Amino acid sequence: MGPDHPVTAMVGENIVLPCHLSPRMSAENMEVRWFRSEFTSVVHQYQEGKDQYGEQMRDYHGRTELLKAGITDGNVSLQILNISRSDEGQYSCFVQDGPFYEEALLELKVAVLGSNPLISVESHQDGGIRVVCQSAGWYPEPKVLWRDLRGQELPSLSEAKSLGDSGLFETENSIIIKEHSNQNLSCWIRNTVLNQEKESTVYIADSFFPRVNPWMVALSAILVVLFVSIGLTVYLFKIKDALQRELDWRRNIICPVNVTLDPDTANPILVLSEDGKSVRRGDTRQRLPDNPERFDYWACVLGCEGFTSGRHCWEVELQVLGAASWDLLPNLGRQESWSRYLLHL
Repeated sequence: MGPDHPVTAMVGENIVLPCHLSPRMSAENMEVRWFRSEFTSVVHQYQEGKDQYGEQMRDYHGRTELLKAGITDGNVSLQILNISRSDEGQYSCFVQDGPFYEEALLELKVAVLGSNPLISVESHQDGGIRVVCQSAGWYPEPKVLWRDLRGQELPSLSEAKSLGDSGLFETENSIIIKEHSNQNLSCWIRNTVLNQEKESTVYIADSFFPRVNPWMVALSAILVVLFVSIGLTVYLFKIKDALQRELDWRRNIICPVNVTLDPDTANPILVLSEDGKSVRRGDTRQRLPDNPERFDYWACVLGCEGFTSGRHCWEVELQVLGAASWDLLPNLGRQESWSRYLLHL
């Protein structure tokens, strides 16, 4: 007699396949054979009071044990060590006593709980932000859902699942998030065999959504990425010397530009010098006219001068304190392409 339901095991763990005689009687002097699809596909064999390994399948060498502690009561259960994906399938528990024999069938299901979902903000799309959830190492094929703060399911934009070289599933699922709707969301991945799931949550703030310039959304998306790639950091160190050599070359052939900062665009937290050549971050916000071009959320200021052709360069002296950061970027969002420059502190 075997169980009337499948036995479930996770990859890497030990599992017992239950089987017993009914009515209860000793099986010490009987033959007990566990096999797969064919009688000769031996997983474990017990005969003449001891284990026999001559016909055992190679994949099970050193991984099986007949639990003999209860064999006098008819317990002929089999333990399999270090379960792998290939162990999944149907097993036969065969017992013979002289001319009499009987067998029971049971099914082993193997499952793997994959990695925690990785949520990343990809790009501006369709008036919202495209968010992607990725995970790997699942078996069988997992179920993926997006949910809002109340636990309600959200429709996905796209879903892709693939079987990797290791025989485990990888999944990628995307969704479009609109401003003021479902900005607090979770990616939920479930193993339907184990009835276990893994979940990650992210909050998309209003400031990440496009307002004036599309490139600002892309910049915001980059700033909210939760994980920094160690490989990218190593790569940047490798190309540091090459970039310095290129910078030295450009200084020799590119025309210098005299840049003056535009006070009408400066964020109220920034303090500009009288000549407009330097800027620092203040302790409090200043009271300034509410110009349409003034940066309110980002600590940024634009340069006044512009040009439409040629190769140009400018030098910036920095005094960075603590963990402060800065960027110097071309203002591509205006009609006079490449004509003004954005300093972000």
